[in-house]
Amino acid sequence: QVQLVESGGGLVQAGGSLRLSCAASGRTFSGYTMGWFRQAPGKEREFVAAMRWTGGSTYYADSVKGRFTISRDNAKNTVYLQMNSLKPEDTAVYYCAGASTNVVTKVDYWGQGTQVTVSS
Repeated sequence: QVQLVESGGGLVQAGGSLRLSCAASGRTFSGYTMGWFRQAPGKEREFVAAMRWTGGSTYYADSVKGRFTISRDNAKNTVYLQMNSLKPEDTAVYYCAGASTNVVTKVDYWGQGTQVTVSS
């Protein structure tokens, strides 16, 4: 059974940092694209960042470029999202996702989400 388990969310002041973790289990993710999405209240879920598990190519939404960094630890089967210079508009539930192709929006697996709240 595939599981993506996020952790690391919380409350932080504007300008602060958080690191989200996504522990993946249940299969090998070689060849997968792993990503982070977020959903703010009253808004649709949106793409934040993605990384090819093999090769490590990364992709970011314009709104987070230069502030967020996606990375992985192969030994721990874990994907991270380092979030710096956080803004109130980054407040959302953040979801880890796994896609079996290089089209990250065609998600095969979702995590349960972790809340990030940025206060002004």
